[in-house]
Amino acid sequence: MKQQLIVTIMGGNNLGILSEISNTVSATGCNILDSRQAIYGEDFSLTMILEGSQLEITKAELKLPQTCQNHDLLSMMKRTKRHSKQNLEHLIDVQISGDDIPGVIHKVSTLLTSFDAAISALRQHTFTDQDSQKEKMKVKFVASMPLEGDMAGLTSQFNALLDSLNLSGKISENH
Repeated sequence: MKQQLIVTIMGGNNLGILSEISNTVSATGCNILDSRQAIYGEDFSLTMILEGSQLEITKAELKLPQTCQNHDLLSMMKRTKRHSKQNLEHLIDVQISGDDIPGVIHKVSTLLTSFDAAISALRQHTFTDQDSQKEKMKVKFVASMPLEGDMAGLTSQFNALLDSLNLSGKISENH
């Protein structure tokens, strides 16, 4: 019976580090089912889900921390079950801009969740407007919705939320 392991690794973005990590995973006999990587300044974050037999997953739990320690990286692991790939059939892009107001991301993510939209990416950029000297923001979400999801209802409630916060934005389907 196959088992699955979520692995998160963080540290310096050194040349060849992903090769070292994937080599270690390969040596355990596990397969990488899915992964995400992000670069933050001079550091990176990698999250992946591995699949293998109980013995292979145990090997990964033992070998990956050794590789990470040798390269001054942090690692965290958790066994999980029944990974399924993200629904890529009905993606939506959500964009927001305006004054930097605390709680906006929470309010929008709560709204998306109420329509069964699963957020897969979030990016926020804050800056000082040169003319007004006010703190401004631009936020972008990428989410997947059920094919039968209520886009009209989501769009309507999203627009009402933005109006109440005096923000601008849009939701667009990304087929």
